[in-house]
Amino acid sequence: MTGDAGQRLLDAVRDYAPKIAARGQEIETARRLPRDLVEDLRALGLFRMMVPKSHGGLEVDFDYNLKICSALSAADGSTGWTATFGGGSCMFLSLLPRATFDEIYADGPDVIVAGALPPNGTAEIVDGGYRVSGRWGFVSGAHHADYINTNCVVTKNGVPVPGPAPGVPLLRAFMLPAANYEIIDTWHAAGMKGSGSPDVALHDAFAPESRAFDLIGGEPCVQGPYFFGQFTLHAFHFAAMAAGIAQGALDDLTAIALAGKSRALARQRMADSELFQDALGRAEADLKAALALLESESLWCWREAHNGPLRRATTVRVLQSVVWIIDASVRVVDACHTAAGGGSIYESAPLQRRLRDIHVLTQHALLRKQAYADSGAARLGHAPTIPFGRD
Repeated sequence: MTGDAGQRLLDAVRDYAPKIAARGQEIETARRLPRDLVEDLRALGLFRMMVPKSHGGLEVDFDYNLKICSALSAADGSTGWTATFGGGSCMFLSLLPRATFDEIYADGPDVIVAGALPPNGTAEIVDGGYRVSGRWGFVSGAHHADYINTNCVVTKNGVPVPGPAPGVPLLRAFMLPAANYEIIDTWHAAGMKGSGSPDVALHDAFAPESRAFDLIGGEPCVQGPYFFGQFTLHAFHFAAMAAGIAQGALDDLTAIALAGKSRALARQRMADSELFQDALGRAEADLKAALALLESESLWCWREAHNGPLRRATTVRVLQSVVWIIDASVRVVDACHTAAGGGSIYESAPLQRRLRDIHVLTQHALLRKQAYADSGAARLGHAPTIPFGRD
């Protein structure tokens, strides 16, 4: 039963979470996840949770997937971010030819993939494949990935090949062993410092046709709800991460108050202050609303995905909900950081790390505030313009 497998994995992640939380400063200082932590997560089964059972995976239900993502993010934002991207590998591997998909999973289901969406490379057509060059940023988990996928403009004799839409070049993505890439140490960021998100580069590397795929609009080589709308379902991971960070912040603030802290110049302890209690209650209400919307919308989308490829209209609705959930989670973290007082500004305080992490999360390209305008336009009868999903 996928539910049983999901519950077991969720229980295992929750049991392991305190070990992750205890290493938060170490993770941030290293600017990447320690190798032993990655291997522990791999051993738990995190990177096989979406892999089909036919290839040794767990194929857990989506609600458990999101709860696991949140639990990791509550322990440490960078771990939640990196592990979630690595755990989502199977969605994008499914866009490869079936023989390549089978080959990648031939040695087991615990494959980790990192990647980049912007087409910042060129792929020159040659006999049997392409010669690929380029440099891509924000490749989270590049240091411990087994494979890296990158997106390119296809060229022939140095000239971009026209794509299916007028004025837009043909794009192709490539899934190559991580060892083929140069890792460039650029990851000095305000938040998600431990996510290990450097630039990577290829220099005239050969990529066979069997390793090429269409990152946007490609047809999955395996069937199932996880593969009928990769970007749409993946958007919920961002919402789950944000809600997890917010849960961690609320737990941190509660622990500070219960420890008997008093703010400077205050007449009473935090826990006895009605003003503090109000702030705590409002933050908790925001988080409850975010979690309720995450649960209802993700279950609805999961049911839709069981019926086949997702429509653009579904993606519009999902992105509207995801951006709202993240906005609510940001309010929770901001409120908790403010209510905690001056002690929360120190680097040793988990709350300041959560504050930085969640504000960096909001900058991902998929989470643009345009999602609200898109949903409003759809309500008024305008056709969706986003590139994800079927008409």
